[in-house]
Amino acid sequence: MRAGTETFVRHMPEMQDDYTPRQRAVLDKALGLLVEGGERALTTAGLARAANCSKESLYKWFGDRDGLLAAMIAHQASKVRARIDGGEKLDHGRFRTHLVDFANDLLQVLGGDVSLALNRLAIGQASREGSRLGALLIERGRHGIDKRAGALLEAGRQRGLIAYGDRDAAYHTFYGLIVRDLHVRMLLGEAGVRQPENYAALAEEAVEQFFVLFGVRKEETTGRDRV
Repeated sequence: MRAGTETFVRHMPEMQDDYTPRQRAVLDKALGLLVEGGERALTTAGLARAANCSKESLYKWFGDRDGLLAAMIAHQASKVRARIDGGEKLDHGRFRTHLVDFANDLLQVLGGDVSLALNRLAIGQASREGSRLGALLIERGRHGIDKRAGALLEAGRQRGLIAYGDRDAAYHTFYGLIVRDLHVRMLLGEAGVRQPENYAALAEEAVEQFFVLFGVRKEETTGRDRV
């Protein structure tokens, strides 16, 4: 990728694994600057100093400011796990574990300082002409999470572990069971809402509710396996 003014968003890696450990460390440093000092603290010069790298390296890796923001958002979103190995034997227990991991990760990320800072900043800029942060959060954050989670649900459906007529509707139901109104309340700063020690239990509860709505009974799955 060339340095300079070329917008990096078109070339940004889709997954965290496409970044080197050094690049991921720089992105974590950039996210930390944003949390500590807001948008004004996130300058190329400031990040270069904080991450102990050159401005030329930043432009080479991430492009312009929108490119850096896009990379930061994608890096943060990649912390929500929703992947299975191609050769993995997906039974009910393993599928359930994947769903619980996804739900727990989602709550941890959405309730973390970084995501709250990014979302609050995007909301504050929503009426500002030319602001790209909100669109980047959707394109490089939410859409990436949705895509990976949708693939996970489809793997469960193909294995006969869940059943649905509309994958998007099933996923949005699952998302709602996990997040509820917690994210809005966190963004508003409601006292006592952010309790990371409870996220694991909330994730388990959401998955149980999801299986009540979309789960396939064991005997039905066994019957499919015999066909």
